[in-house]
Amino acid sequence: MQVVQQQDFRALVDNHPRAIMLSTTEPRIVYANRMFRAVTGYQSDEVLGQPPSILSSGLHSPEFYQAMWQSLERHGRWEGLIWNRRKSGETYPQWLTIYPVEHGNRRFWAGVFTDVGDVAAGDERLASLAYYDPLTELPNRSLFQEFLKARVARRARDSHRFAVLFVDLDFFKSVNDLHGHECGDRVLQHAAHCIQSVLRKGDVVARLSGDEFSAIIELQSGEDLDGVCQRMIHIFQAPMVVDHREYFLSASVGAAVYPEHGKTGSELLQNADRAMYTAKLAGRACYRLYSEVDTEQGRHEQRLSEALMASLKTAPEEFSVVYQPQYWLDSGRIAGLEALLRWRHPEFGVVSPAEFVPIAEQRGHIHELTGHLVRCILADLPDSPGLLPRDLRLAINISARQITDSRLEGLLGPLFCRIRRIGWLPEIEITETHLMNLSPQCLNRLREFGHQGVGVAIDDFGTGYSSLAYLHTLPVQVLKIDRQFTWRLGGKSGDSRIVAAILGIAEALGLEVVAEGIESEDQHSRLRELKCHRGQGFLMARPLPWQALGSALVD
Repeated sequence: MQVVQQQDFRALVDNHPRAIMLSTTEPRIVYANRMFRAVTGYQSDEVLGQPPSILSSGLHSPEFYQAMWQSLERHGRWEGLIWNRRKSGETYPQWLTIYPVEHGNRRFWAGVFTDVGDVAAGDERLASLAYYDPLTELPNRSLFQEFLKARVARRARDSHRFAVLFVDLDFFKSVNDLHGHECGDRVLQHAAHCIQSVLRKGDVVARLSGDEFSAIIELQSGEDLDGVCQRMIHIFQAPMVVDHREYFLSASVGAAVYPEHGKTGSELLQNADRAMYTAKLAGRACYRLYSEVDTEQGRHEQRLSEALMASLKTAPEEFSVVYQPQYWLDSGRIAGLEALLRWRHPEFGVVSPAEFVPIAEQRGHIHELTGHLVRCILADLPDSPGLLPRDLRLAINISARQITDSRLEGLLGPLFCRIRRIGWLPEIEITETHLMNLSPQCLNRLREFGHQGVGVAIDDFGTGYSSLAYLHTLPVQVLKIDRQFTWRLGGKSGDSRIVAAILGIAEALGLEVVAEGIESEDQHSRLRELKCHRGQGFLMARPLPWQALGSALVD
């Protein structure tokens, strides 16, 4: 009976779906099962009696193996990614677990491993290991970091250069928002195939999280990195067709090269991520190589971001509001005010809204920032009209990310009531580039604002890509011409004609036009000639605290 049990046990081990090897403590291999032979290419008689180092790839440092044996001595177990070599000479990554086995008063080391480079190994392996992304079947962040550590160790033993890419899909969030996560998952799977298709044999790609991917690129020549990055950008220029529907995404790519941009895997991945962020700032759909100058800027932005988060939660006194008057250009009479949030930090001083507003949007704190804006305005506005002129506009800037936020109505409701109580009209401004990506739900919410008597303005008009057909469907009443066109009015650049064209479009669509950034009499005169409705700028009035508005509010 015992012999039968031993035979059954041996048959079970020999047919186990993972490779298993037993070695003595010397160490010498004394057993290898069938999967071991299939993975390594060695037959039993070729490895029995040999040291396990017969499988070594030579890619790991002595320190790597010292740490392995120290772990075995202290904890009785070691688990991790290791690069080994098949009989054919091919190196491959395996996930190896080593633990002691006692048998007949003797101690052995059992090594159980899986070829993690073989993605086709089956669903059982993928389900049993926490190192692959189940959606794309690519290595996940944990496994990629192991690959990267091994590749850095290997670099010390060969002369081949390599780079780390960080790939972020632009505008993927809108796919999830508009079409749901199930559709988003299918788009991600297609995107993963696109990324894999531009890489070469020997390159490694992983899905880190969400719409973020990373790759290890082997560099044979100086042009390799540029070529791979260009192909990566190019493949996302065409629409992705998934389930007979077209989706338009782009990719922002950052690259870091070993050892110039990092001597450890974590440094390379972090710097590739920073380079990707620089590509985002450059307008997306492009790639950037890591730069120390960009990193300094990134560190500043990170410190600023942390300061803003702290101030939003604990220092409301750092925020205030100034008001810039707008005027009817034909009569010179005041038309309204635009409320502008200001942030004065004890370390950074006065921080431009162009810096802190995008940070609040990216970090998901734009609602809190708008809350400070509303709080400051309510502290300034009187409860009754008093001597204030009637029918002025009070405009505030709203992020497109807030439009469908269920908290927005509760936040703006009291402000709009106060504005109406003093006989004024509320107006909200949204930048043109954000309007171009609004979902139908967001547009319906803007229509509701219009029905409630709240004006809706397109801010920075001329910097986006509005078509006439799209403009015609937007629930807006006002266009604000971006200051870059106002500044060059009357020059030889042709911006006078651009402003005239915008005014012609507005007239055809029944929209009012406000010109921003008026700083000279020439600009003011030309805008009046073109019959622009409203204007604001330093020529007429600078942004001022409520208490300092004084004569600006005299009708």
